[in-house]
Amino acid sequence: MTVLETQGLAARIAARQLAVTGTQEKNAALLAIADALISRRSEWLAANAADLHAARAGGMGESLLDRLALDEKRIAAIAEGVRQIAALPDPVGQVVKTTLRPNGLKLEQRRVPLGVIGIIYEARPNVTVDAAALCLKSGNACILRGGKEALRSNQMAVDILRRALASAGLPGDCVALVEDTDRASANEMMNLTQYLDVLIPRGGAGLIRSVAQNARVPVIRTGEGVCHIYVHAKADLAMAARILYNAKCSRPSVCNAAECVLVDRPVAADFLPLAWERLKEKNVTLHADAEARAILPWAAPAVEEDWDREYGDYQLAVKVVSGPEEAVDFIARHGTGHSEAIITQDAHAAQWFLDRVDAAAVYVNASTRFTDGFEFGLGAEIGISTQKLHARGPMGLEELTSTKYAVYGAGQIRE
Repeated sequence: MTVLETQGLAARIAARQLAVTGTQEKNAALLAIADALISRRSEWLAANAADLHAARAGGMGESLLDRLALDEKRIAAIAEGVRQIAALPDPVGQVVKTTLRPNGLKLEQRRVPLGVIGIIYEARPNVTVDAAALCLKSGNACILRGGKEALRSNQMAVDILRRALASAGLPGDCVALVEDTDRASANEMMNLTQYLDVLIPRGGAGLIRSVAQNARVPVIRTGEGVCHIYVHAKADLAMAARILYNAKCSRPSVCNAAECVLVDRPVAADFLPLAWERLKEKNVTLHADAEARAILPWAAPAVEEDWDREYGDYQLAVKVVSGPEEAVDFIARHGTGHSEAIITQDAHAAQWFLDRVDAAAVYVNASTRFTDGFEFGLGAEIGISTQKLHARGPMGLEELTSTKYAVYGAGQIRE
């Protein structure tokens, strides 16, 4: 057996035990993990510092370095997310529906774990903990494959997780890390149908599309984020500028960051200079259409590829539109179904936009940056699903379960 097959078999065995582990035991393990993350944070930070040093030497850009970096505040937030997961209701065993058939059969549809979940992701060590904690609470084992840039950070995180699990009396094999970061290991994982029940990619568009196109294991597609802020003609422009700045600049490397702003023609001349006063604080590069460049002549000319680009950086596409119809049509052509926002004081226009935009999250007068498991009260998320089957939006505990029917009879046979 290969190393990955050995990990898969061990995860399958651990998943069978975890599926029948009680809520109290799972919560105790989660709290042990949270405590261990804090008590061993200096070790995790040291491993992360080594990753950051190597990444800088290799020329990694600032936005990706931000994704990779850990600090005391981020570790505290990660640990708090684990505690929040422990405090959430356990979905496993929850009865979704009860039916009594005319023949006396009683049917209970119950939530059950998916089994063994594989996650392929890039340079974000927080995903290692978030994914493992959500899988644990929902009764799933997980096999994690992070990017080579975060290998030391992930190795230390998984060591902390496995030791904490063992201290709480659960098998360490509930969590495994693929330490071979070559492409061959990713290909093997995508075809590990004997052991993996589902595969979830988290990262840039290239990674997600590669997994979706090449995997034989069922895939939940997540994370591609070409998100838009649409400034309606009846918007509070000061509010719109503040929201746009937050959506673009608070953390441009993440999938819920805005990549394009659409502005109604009647307010473009007033709004764009107002927005630029905020955006220039972060030296945002604008890629603007001809109408927007007539107002902001220093902006770079937008090319067709800019409308579909997930920059992940301090860059923003800018387009002037004729109204809600053009804005919604544009989003339908170029959005990725992640998060879209309208800024307006017109309730009718807001509802019109909400009804017609097809995305996992649609906002009125708020930043797209809220599309996040922690912000949605899920404790954390294993990803933000942009597909329509099984789960959509931030994926928390319920989204990591399936259902089965428990059927109670008293000797019935089918004639």
